[in-house]
Amino acid sequence: MATITILRQLFNRDLIKLKSEISLYQQETAIWKTDANIANSAGNLCLHLVGNLNTYIGAQLGMSGYIRDREAEFSVKDVPRSELLQKIADTITIVDHTLAGLTATQLEEEYPIVVFDGKTTTGYMLMHLATHLAYHLGQINYHRRLLDTGK
Repeated sequence: MATITILRQLFNRDLIKLKSEISLYQQETAIWKTDANIANSAGNLCLHLVGNLNTYIGAQLGMSGYIRDREAEFSVKDVPRSELLQKIADTITIVDHTLAGLTATQLEEEYPIVVFDGKTTTGYMLMHLATHLAYHLGQINYHRRLLDTGK
């Protein structure tokens, strides 16, 4: 199976799971809870993932025109669940559309901007973004199970 096909499947799977996790909160207000040892709410992690993917896939590779406000991803609070879900759905569309337009050759090319300590390939960046999504998705799952008491 081609790497692009695998990446499309993984991003789609995990973004659908993100949508599911946000939907599973019994109390919408719990999406925004923090705790002494949990600094980021699920809502802020969701906004961060949406911003991250729309920046590094949508804007950089898909030329979507998205402009990121990374500070707001962590400072904005109480965005309605319906709006979060719509942002995820829009992200699913832009990520899949962008990846569908990439070629295997493009994965080996240099990623358009330097994000880390040095230059990387587009393939490396996409794999990093997939693992970044999975990492925060796991945090959101734990956040929901720990802080969404249903009360």
